[in-house]
Amino acid sequence: MKKVLLASLLAAVLWFIMFSPWTSIHINFWIAMACSAAILWAMSAFLDKNFSKQFSFNVKDLVIGLMSAAVLYGVFVVGNYLSTQWFDFAGTQIQGIYGMKEGQNLVLVGVLLTVLIGPAEEIFWRGYVQKQLGARYGDWFAVLITVLIYTLVHIWSFNFMLIMAAMVCGLFWGILYKYHKNIVTLIVSHAVWDVAVFILIPIA
Repeated sequence: MKKVLLASLLAAVLWFIMFSPWTSIHINFWIAMACSAAILWAMSAFLDKNFSKQFSFNVKDLVIGLMSAAVLYGVFVVGNYLSTQWFDFAGTQIQGIYGMKEGQNLVLVGVLLTVLIGPAEEIFWRGYVQKQLGARYGDWFAVLITVLIYTLVHIWSFNFMLIMAAMVCGLFWGILYKYHKNIVTLIVSHAVWDVAVFILIPIA
C-alpha cells in the first residue's frame, strides 16, 4: 500500500500545482493537466504488473460507457439547477470552471480530454488506486477511500462546486468500476462526459 500512498501523494502535488491560487497563475492549465495525466498513466502502468489485463473491449462495454456518461450528464443538469437555487455563489463558481477553456483551442482541448486526460484519470484513480485498495480491503472501502482522495486533491481550487463535482464523479465512476471492472468502459464514460459537459453541450 506504500506505492498507492506515494502515487496518491504525487497526484495531490500535481493537482495542487494545477489548481491552487499560488501556482495556477504561473502555468497553462491545459499543458499542466496533459503532463499530469501522462505522468499518472505512466505511473499506473509501471506500478501495476497486471496493467494490461484491465483492458478489453466489446459492444456491451461501449454501450455501458455511453449510457453511463448520459446518466451522469443528467445528474449534473439536475445538480446545476438545484445548486444555483440553493447557493448564491454557485453560478459564479461554475462559470469559473468553464473559464478555464476561455481563449483556448476547443478542438485541441476536446482531443486532450478524449485521448489523454479522461483515460488517464480512469486508469489511475479507478484502474490503479481503487483496484489496489479493493484487492486488500474490499470493494466498498476502496470506492469510498478513492472518492475521498479524489475529492481532496481538488480542495486547493477553493471552488466548492468543483470539489462537489469531483466527489459526485468519483462516486459515480467508482461504483461503476465496482460492478463493471473493465477500465475501457470507464474511459469511454469519462471521456464522453468530459467532452459533452465541457465542450459540446455545457451545462452553464
